[in-house]
Amino acid sequence: MSDSNNPTPSRHFDLLVIGGGPGGYVGAIRAAQMGMKVACVERDKLGGVCLNWGCIPTKALLHNAELYREAIAHGSEWGIEVDPKAVKVDWEKVIGRSRKITGTLNNGIAYLFKKNKIEHLAGHARILSGAAGGKPCTVEIREPEGHYYRGGGSKASSTVTADRILIATGAAPRPLPGVEADGTVVVTSFEALTIPKRPASMVIVGSGAIGMEFAYFFNAFGTKVTVVEMQDRILPVEDDEISAAAEKAFSRQGIEFLTGHTVAKVEKKGSGAVVTAASAKDPASTKSLECEVVLVAIGVMGRFDGLFDEKLGLRVEKGHLWTDYRESKSPTYKTSVPGIYAIGDVIGPPWLAHVASEEAVACVERMLGHHTLGVDYAAIPGCTYCNPQIGSIGMTERDAKAKGIDYQVGVYQLKGHGKAIAVGATTGLVKLITSKPYGEILGCHILGEDASELIGEIGLAIRLEATAEDIISTVHAHPTMGESIHEAALATEKRAIHA
Repeated sequence: MSDSNNPTPSRHFDLLVIGGGPGGYVGAIRAAQMGMKVACVERDKLGGVCLNWGCIPTKALLHNAELYREAIAHGSEWGIEVDPKAVKVDWEKVIGRSRKITGTLNNGIAYLFKKNKIEHLAGHARILSGAAGGKPCTVEIREPEGHYYRGGGSKASSTVTADRILIATGAAPRPLPGVEADGTVVVTSFEALTIPKRPASMVIVGSGAIGMEFAYFFNAFGTKVTVVEMQDRILPVEDDEISAAAEKAFSRQGIEFLTGHTVAKVEKKGSGAVVTAASAKDPASTKSLECEVVLVAIGVMGRFDGLFDEKLGLRVEKGHLWTDYRESKSPTYKTSVPGIYAIGDVIGPPWLAHVASEEAVACVERMLGHHTLGVDYAAIPGCTYCNPQIGSIGMTERDAKAKGIDYQVGVYQLKGHGKAIAVGATTGLVKLITSKPYGEILGCHILGEDASELIGEIGLAIRLEATAEDIISTVHAHPTMGESIHEAALATEKRAIHA
């Protein structure tokens, strides 16, 4: 044990990665593949928020909800008679299944670390110095304390040095000003994943991907869900047409929406709460919403609590660590301190696991002098995994108008699509935005079955600078949901066959 007031370096690494999530562990593995001696510091479980409290467990829960809802709501249409009163939901098993899956993947990452000879240092990292004057970076490893997604370290257990540090500490839920999450009545996405009993009613603040996925999940199992959104539409980052269609689809499922409203106050009452929602246009106009649980899902913010002392000089802007990625076409992801790099959610939007992984690979390769292609930030896919799903990439129609681009749109509704009809998934549409006159693909927005899988075709198309004609001339298997993209491409030239 080292003295925290006079730490003595004990081990040295070529690269020390701080954070074991999809940015950190991917960066660590890539660095090891390239011959670096690597260690990864993680204060909780390997896999980070994505694997343990986000991407993976939520998809497990959503799959459960989808199976349950489809059987209850549509079973009779398929000749499967289901008595809703006879169907029992074991809530503990529903939650338990998602937790078991995270455990399996935790072990998988530990195996990959062992395979690639990466040392896992359990604890909270505190950076003491960057690389300067020929000396390496110094990091103190402390025993974690506090909340699992917020909290620093207590006693120092060891000190290590590294030629370079890669910060990949991710993000934490953004708190609602004036409303403190207690983990029981007012919760974040973390607590919502392991809520011990299904609430009879819930108010969800925020209708982004996180808010909408939880809205779908709880609503499917019978919770009365009301979503409060400050913007005048749900899923505000999506194309307007997709937002409007999604609101209609989820309203039909029983989710209630209060758009154009902010949360003015949350008062605990009995075993629940009363939420006062105020009109964004007229704050004096309010509505009271009673519920058992309030879920705050208004976004995330960079997580670097206790990571370094202010004297270190790491530049922070708008709640995230500054790097050169917004100012360079070929960023190195260097921070303002020599020897220290940062990637993923901690450096700001887009807050997506797949972006963190790609940034980590680009960062590691570039720090070793490789000329990697890097991340194309104009073609980042975003997905919301409700049913129907939402998948989007590139420009929305709003973006194209704002940039003064001459564009055309092809929209294909799924209500007449063969595969969609066959599987009972006719809600939704595919919208393709292309430039004039050559048909360059600017963006694609999908609401419907398998949208998260379909959007990958457009990602590749944009990367290859394909046009609508390239998609049109590509033979799509029949019957598939993928044919809907072909039809949308045809629609940009007003030659759709099945519409």
